[in-house]
Amino acid sequence: MAEPPSPPPSPPRLIDVARAAGVSLATASRAMTGSSGVSAEVAAQVQAVATRVGYVPNSHARALAGGQASMVGLIVHDVGDPYFGEIARGVLRETDSRGYLALISQTERDPRAELARVRALRAHRVTSIVLAGSGYVEARTEHDLAAELRSFTAAGGRAAVIGRHHLQVDAVLPDNAGGGATLMRHLLELGHRRLGVLGGPANLTTVEDRLAGLRTAATAAGLDWRAVPVVHGDFTREGGAEATARLMRAHPGLTAVVALNDPMAVGALSWLLNGGHRVPEEISVAGFDDVPVARDVYPALTTIRLPMLAMGRQALELVLQPPAARPRRRRTRHELVVRASTAPPAS
Repeated sequence: MAEPPSPPPSPPRLIDVARAAGVSLATASRAMTGSSGVSAEVAAQVQAVATRVGYVPNSHARALAGGQASMVGLIVHDVGDPYFGEIARGVLRETDSRGYLALISQTERDPRAELARVRALRAHRVTSIVLAGSGYVEARTEHDLAAELRSFTAAGGRAAVIGRHHLQVDAVLPDNAGGGATLMRHLLELGHRRLGVLGGPANLTTVEDRLAGLRTAATAAGLDWRAVPVVHGDFTREGGAEATARLMRAHPGLTAVVALNDPMAVGALSWLLNGGHRVPEEISVAGFDDVPVARDVYPALTTIRLPMLAMGRQALELVLQPPAARPRRRRTRHELVVRASTAPPAS
């Protein structure tokens, strides 16, 4: 008489993962859910062990394995910034057309908040994450976030970023340096030689890249970059007005001001016009990004247009594709939009 077939082996349990990884059950649980209280390195180790032993923790993992994920996490620096609003619109249009739901959160440019948001999304079983906003000049600032994303993708999650250099996931990279060079050439061709820059937060790679573009074009035209004053401030209208006040008090003879984003440029316009300066007859003002308000302010703002809606759409397309052998890079173009806020300097 034939023996009855042996029962199938029991699937690995979380306690098996904890023992194999040499951690407590509580630590293994936190590592698998992306909760706080466990380092990124330990989380990555536990995730790797779970993958090796074939542990399927919950419906989240089953959704990853079956391609059934229906929720995307979108993390931005500031939901009130029109730049991120346009990117979010691009993401949301694409999620709507594909039947996905998006969860949006902001970090206010705090690296610790970025890490916390990624962990919170993992805890909510989000299987795809888009992280939009500048990276940081010091790569070590993103060390913990990079480790968390490695843990997330090792577990089957998908991540893409917009405007980040140091994170080894798929990325959409706006042409910040090229745009800066084009904007500087425009002002130089108008005849400006006494220029000042409103630089935004100095620790952001976006600021570094845009400044590099300005510097490259200035140097190529024979202008001493060391003579160009750069004042840093918040990437906001208020930050632009405050930075303009400091810039103009220190350098009252400037004929052009370049702001490294449009909200700062709007703040510059406000401060200059309220102070009795004529724009552009006395001083020109230029911005960057071409957010919707740039065409509605008076005078309408000359700026660099980035395809923000398309950037959001491209990032979502990347995050919903199967992973590639190497992180993919999608580089954008830029366009100079000349409006009424720039003109040749007064003779």
